[in-house]
Amino acid sequence: MSSLAVIARFCHGPRCRQHLLSWVAAALVACGPTLPTLSPAHVMNTRILLPETPTAAETRAAGLLAEHLSRWQGTAVPILGQGTPSRAGDILIGHSWQAQELGIDTDDVAGEEDAFALRSLEGRLIIVGGAAKGPIYAAATFLEDHLGFRFYAPGVLVAPAPGPITIPQDLDVVQIPRLEFRSDYYRGAWDPAFAEWHKLDHHSEEWGLWVHTFAGLVPPDDYFKTNPEWFAEVDGRRIPHGQLCLTNEGMYQTLVTHLRQRIEAEPQKKYWSVSQNDTYGFCTCDRCAAIDTQEQAHSGSLLRFINRVAGEFPDRTISTLAYQYSRKAPKDLRPASNVLVVLAPIELNRSRPVVTDPSAAGFRAELEDWARITDRLLIWDYVIQFSNLISPFPNLRVLQPNLQYYVDNAAVAHFQQGNREVGGEWAELRSYLIAKLLWNPDVDVDNLMDDFLVGYYGAAAAPHLRAYIDTQHDALAASGAGLSIFGNPISAARSYLTPTLMATYNAQFDAAEEAASDDEVHSRRIRWARQPLRFTWLEQAKTRATGADGLFERGADGNWHARRDLLQRLDAFVAIAQDQGVTRVHEWHTSPAEYGDRYREVLQRVPVDHLAVGHVPDFTTPFSPKYPADGAATLVDGLQGPIDHSFAWLGWEGEDLQAHLDLGAPQSVHRVSMAFLQSVNSWIWLPLKLEVDLSDDGTTWHTAGAAAVTADEHQGSIFTESFSAEFTPRTTRYVRVRVTSRRICPDWHIGAASPAWIFTDEIIVQ
Repeated sequence: MSSLAVIARFCHGPRCRQHLLSWVAAALVACGPTLPTLSPAHVMNTRILLPETPTAAETRAAGLLAEHLSRWQGTAVPILGQGTPSRAGDILIGHSWQAQELGIDTDDVAGEEDAFALRSLEGRLIIVGGAAKGPIYAAATFLEDHLGFRFYAPGVLVAPAPGPITIPQDLDVVQIPRLEFRSDYYRGAWDPAFAEWHKLDHHSEEWGLWVHTFAGLVPPDDYFKTNPEWFAEVDGRRIPHGQLCLTNEGMYQTLVTHLRQRIEAEPQKKYWSVSQNDTYGFCTCDRCAAIDTQEQAHSGSLLRFINRVAGEFPDRTISTLAYQYSRKAPKDLRPASNVLVVLAPIELNRSRPVVTDPSAAGFRAELEDWARITDRLLIWDYVIQFSNLISPFPNLRVLQPNLQYYVDNAAVAHFQQGNREVGGEWAELRSYLIAKLLWNPDVDVDNLMDDFLVGYYGAAAAPHLRAYIDTQHDALAASGAGLSIFGNPISAARSYLTPTLMATYNAQFDAAEEAASDDEVHSRRIRWARQPLRFTWLEQAKTRATGADGLFERGADGNWHARRDLLQRLDAFVAIAQDQGVTRVHEWHTSPAEYGDRYREVLQRVPVDHLAVGHVPDFTTPFSPKYPADGAATLVDGLQGPIDHSFAWLGWEGEDLQAHLDLGAPQSVHRVSMAFLQSVNSWIWLPLKLEVDLSDDGTTWHTAGAAAVTADEHQGSIFTESFSAEFTPRTTRYVRVRVTSRRICPDWHIGAASPAWIFTDEIIVQ
């Protein structure tokens, strides 16, 4: 206990209090200007009164207020019990006789778990809240909205200028959240103090099982050999790593038994997910197919099964996914009252609001169909670029309209999947905005953003950072381009990350850094915030073998060497990321140090001079737009891709590859080779075969050579294999490559029966 608190406990009379105030004033002068100057009214009038038997939330609310008010005032704000008569300046928490004596209604939010009321009368502040965390949220709201505290990020709680603790007159605020579950899935939002202040939930606290739980509840390794009929039938075969057969009684009883055991082990958990695995392979047996046909949707057999499970546990919320093949709502079935349906629109464009984006019409129809049959939906939304966590991702303008649209369509819970790792583009800002929107979807986002930029980066730098944000969002809108969570800075070089725009953005950050140059805390945060631009430059350089801002330059020895300034930029990016504590550059993998190492591996793969360089191929089947790299030119730019399919590689999903090359003039050719990638955890396999055809006129073709796969399909590491067709030299102008894909993932893989990828980086003609 502080000396101030000790003295305050034993000073009761006016003379003693006067001596205390004189001592406090002298102490504050000695401590310097960082502590507020106190007056008798400030020190003595504020007390916190708890009811006779306070709830845990009411006790915590009192502690939160006492902690921050005492620190702000420089003296202890006491917490007193039921027997204390109230007086002007007091803060009354809970359903107390003092509040009732004042005639204050304390029952209007009792039925709402997180709701609260803030009321004032006769100089007292009365705080009441729902059974869960309402009182705590009320305390934080009073500190923020009425006294001016700001909690921008973990460890960054800013107190207002010193002043008296004032109770607003005629205060009557009631807040009832429109979302019962609010998850801001950013690493910073996991901080207990930040989550408490911003009224956030975390699925690890309230959910016994989260998502993709079929395999955990009925493990195929335990049951497939003895009970293959429990698992999905696909193309006439039972698949262990697909889904479950949802009409099998033995499987149902086993799943319910395992679920009951888990619930009994964690009875405090409210939500329990019984949901499909993160793959395709739904059951097509006669019984499951008949239900799906009747309901005109694959969600038919799923929802009938889930409703039956929910009936076994009426006092729990059973959630399930409407995801991939199960997104379409059933025709006649209705979810049970304790079923929460989770929609995860992973494929949506993030450059325009869902409600107005033409490309989202299909999802809107799906969502609104679900909203017509249930009033309990959880939306799992995605708010960053997962392929590149640090990449610029101008989606801030769609956060609010999307959330408002979801809430208007039966969403009672929300999971905003951001960055579970440290750092990421605008991580602190985005986490802060999302937290505020989850509590109040109608909050003024522009004012929030401006307030955050000033408070977190400094008033001098804030206008330049806001200009950067606005310029980038305006550029994306003007380009008409989409924004994918699986995109990259390379494809964005044609929309919001053009060379001209990059120069503008860097100038705006130059101005911000200059404005904050006398404040090391703000300067450091601005350096961190600039990392997406550094990352963009490095990633875009990978598409340029030579020339300005390219990877390589010829040395005096005539050989290719990595550009010296590029290595300096790479070192700076890695060093700043490590200073920030960044843990991953891409989702699931690649620390900053690993990024630097892999980039240097790229630089070891010097340009390949071959006959097809610059002769852009045509494809019979287009490459997937999910990984566009530098378009068709990717395969004839002389650059070999690293072991990372997100750039310098083109991919085909569930398709064979056939490409045609015109060399421009007859050339002597004796070898055609292509490297392919295998990464089974990403559902990428080496193809089965490469065949090479030659033609003099582009019409009549003759097979010149072929190469077959040699590596094992089970090999789990990420690696490449070169397929090379060699033959007697022949003069030809046209070259055709035909690549036979596996097309679907093998039965042993978790993606069994789902489309398999092939990726290639270059068609080398020699």
